[in-house]
Amino acid sequence: MKVLIACEFSGIVRNAFIARGHMAMSCDYLTSEQPGPHCCGDVREILDLGWDLMIAHPPCTHLAASGARWWKDKVVEQRDALDFVRILLAAPIPRIALENPVGIISRRVRKPDQIIQPWQFGHGETKATCLWLKNLPLLRPTRVVGGRAPRIHCMSPSPDRWRERSRTYSGIADAMAAQWGTR
Repeated sequence: MKVLIACEFSGIVRNAFIARGHMAMSCDYLTSEQPGPHCCGDVREILDLGWDLMIAHPPCTHLAASGARWWKDKVVEQRDALDFVRILLAAPIPRIALENPVGIISRRVRKPDQIIQPWQFGHGETKATCLWLKNLPLLRPTRVVGGRAPRIHCMSPSPDRWRERSRTYSGIADAMAAQWGTR
């Protein structure tokens, strides 16, 4: 299966699919943190290259509810971010999963098909993550654990906070590859 991981610089989801034998490539404006197939640039330029599946992680800066108090000052940025989400969801790819935190996508595009938590996939933390799905089943929890601490939410401010907050948990990536890589 040809899998595109849109807006991913970490390589976590891409490498989970590669580990299961798929031809997967990530694409982001940033270089990849891990070795592997990666396109450094605008994902919109490669959406029509015959992908079977796309997992998209559009930037949440202007979309997440955690930044709602600034939305009134980000009208243009938010409009552009929502347009990007719509482009990704309408891509000519048979199966699509788009993930983002709870936020404005639910009101301006459509409600998510599912909301998952890291603790459902082996990580004792909370971080509600919405999934908008096209021709994919809901992601089934693989290893429910305790703990459930809001580590991501409670991170101290730092120049790299956005980077840490944007990484997909490996348990979620593994579940995506195992469950969506078989279709």
